[in-house]
Amino acid sequence: MRFILARHFGFCYGVENAIEISYRALEENPNKKVYLLSQMIHNQEVNADLLERGMKFVMDTDGSPFIPWEKITGDDVVIIPAFGTTREIEKLLQDKGVAVERYNTTCPFVEKVWNRAEKLGQDKHTIIIHGKPNHEETRATFSHSAINGPSIIVQDMEDAIQLGRFILESKSRSDFFAEFNGKYSTGFDPDRDLKKIGVVNQTTMLASETQAIADYFRNLMIGKYGEATISDHFADTRDTLCYATNDNQDATYELLKTSADLAVVVGGYNSSNTSHIVELCERNFPTYFINSETEIQSREEIRHFNYHTKENKVTREFMPEKNPVTLILTSGASCPDTLVDRVMLKLAGYFEGTREVDEVLRDVER
Repeated sequence: MRFILARHFGFCYGVENAIEISYRALEENPNKKVYLLSQMIHNQEVNADLLERGMKFVMDTDGSPFIPWEKITGDDVVIIPAFGTTREIEKLLQDKGVAVERYNTTCPFVEKVWNRAEKLGQDKHTIIIHGKPNHEETRATFSHSAINGPSIIVQDMEDAIQLGRFILESKSRSDFFAEFNGKYSTGFDPDRDLKKIGVVNQTTMLASETQAIADYFRNLMIGKYGEATISDHFADTRDTLCYATNDNQDATYELLKTSADLAVVVGGYNSSNTSHIVELCERNFPTYFINSETEIQSREEIRHFNYHTKENKVTREFMPEKNPVTLILTSGASCPDTLVDRVMLKLAGYFEGTREVDEVLRDVER
């Protein structure tokens, strides 16, 4: 069996930092209740280990509570996850006397997006957020953005094109409030607030899609106002894309240039950045999205996740009957490298006469 590994995969700086702080919080507070606002990262193994060590989650990834707010006191430790949190939740905790700044693991690249949104608002731009409306990071970014200027969420290019129709004033105000219900800030006025715009993103979205959406809006504003005055109507914000998401996605594009029989992508099923890597791999290869080696039942059978339908599936005869089999293996930014190792070793174990990893690495180095 031959494995083709992505040049860049696995944990990014923000995730590593968040996990390190979480374990430190448990060690430093053995006699206190230690809470996580929601999942630290979208990886079931990391979250399960934290729970086993005594961590408690306050709510699920959609914001539905596991623990009532009234049960949390100023004596408790509350960790803000790498995605950040809304200003409303942060204030609620501060009013209780919780020292939220002590174990705030918000990723610096998420904060970079917030800072860019603040600058857009100060310059009287409306902030368009490319993200999934129910994702923790997008909810947090929207909360921070909305205090600085009119803000609206678009999930994909289809949403962007719909919003474009209101920029061109080809649809009515009442249509806007119906179509973008729950996605715009309080007091948003489509007649007033779509004349000067800038785009930021949920950092785990597909970078090429964010750029395509930004380019779409830029061209739309050029068409409406002319290129000579484009800087008065559109802000260039490509610098809000996360380097780790970019690197993982760029490495995946390189994988698409190779020849392989199938691809396996490892990561949490609710991980946005991992689902985008799956989406890319599916363009060229039969692709299986799994959360750990336990999903591989045998050489003939694999359990995997269909992120389009959000359903678990079982596929039989997924491994081609040939020798050698060439398999692409990669993971998302919230997946520990040890999980990728375990998947690789389990798959290789189904083939007779496989060589030890160290031996193969020595040959590669030579």
